[in-house]
Amino acid sequence: MVQISRRQFMKVTGITLAGSSLALMGCSPTAALAEVRQYKLAATTVTRQTCTYCSVGCGILMYSLGDGAKNAKRSVIHVEGDPDHPVNRGTLCPKGASLLDFINSPNRLLHPEYRAPGSSEWQRISWEDALERIARKLKDDRDANFVEKTEAGLTVNRWTTTGMLAASASSSEAGYITHKVARSWGLLAFDNQARV
Repeated sequence: MVQISRRQFMKVTGITLAGSSLALMGCSPTAALAEVRQYKLAATTVTRQTCTYCSVGCGILMYSLGDGAKNAKRSVIHVEGDPDHPVNRGTLCPKGASLLDFINSPNRLLHPEYRAPGSSEWQRISWEDALERIARKLKDDRDANFVEKTEAGLTVNRWTTTGMLAASASSSEAGYITHKVARSWGLLAFDNQARV
């Protein structure tokens, strides 16, 4: 008489049942093993981007699905570090690696909003209205507070009531141009996030 344990009996019957079920359904291991597996990102569009979290400026690759048709909306399905980026060379910190959750969050703000003084309600406005409002506020403040000459008559051309903090995730060239624009307005309070 053959001695067989309960565990061995379950293994044998389970394997036999699975194999016979697959054979009845027409599954052949040779055909399954011969088929080429499809790479999950093969049909996606790759977009190079800079991580939004901190001032390091790591490069990321964002993979999205959607063919850009009129009624099709692109959706980001995968985010990884950019191996060709000189800052991070393909690595990402935990915050950068979790960007997919940030992108697909239902709480993510996608449109500019405005809250009137004294109001508790936010109202959605267009990008054009938001940029126009920012430009108007800057222009009004500069016109009201621009100092062309000191009391002694020395030309200074400065604007001291507004400051600018530049993003350090930008390239050196973008930082240089931002610095030139800020100084051309007469801004004295200008700094870069990388130094803060």
